[in-house]
Amino acid sequence: MTSQSQGIHQLLQAEKRAKDKLEEAKKRKAKRLRQAKEEAMAEIDQYRMQRDQEFRQKHAKIMGSQSNISEEIEAQTLEKIKELNGSYNKSMESVINQLLSIVCDVKPEIHVNYRIAN
Repeated sequence: MTSQSQGIHQLLQAEKRAKDKLEEAKKRKAKRLRQAKEEAMAEIDQYRMQRDQEFRQKHAKIMGSQSNISEEIEAQTLEKIKELNGSYNKSMESVINQLLSIVCDVKPEIHVNYRIAN
């Protein structure tokens, strides 16, 4: 009976060792998964920072060019205003004289569609 109990004892020990090996393997797997997740998160953060930096560079480039464009538009607008003011001052007197002559020099005429009623 001792041999039988010794065999059972050996089987129980073998089963315990197998169970311990399985738990150790599960722990290693969980540790590898955690490590892989942390590495993936670090890689994602690095990629996100890189893309954010590229975005900021492009944004600064575009906004810088927009400010240049707005300055050019402002300069063109001021130039156009000066040109229009010069044209106004140049032709103002002649336009006023033409308007006054049209309004004051009335020539009474009968309209071509007017019919004299019999």
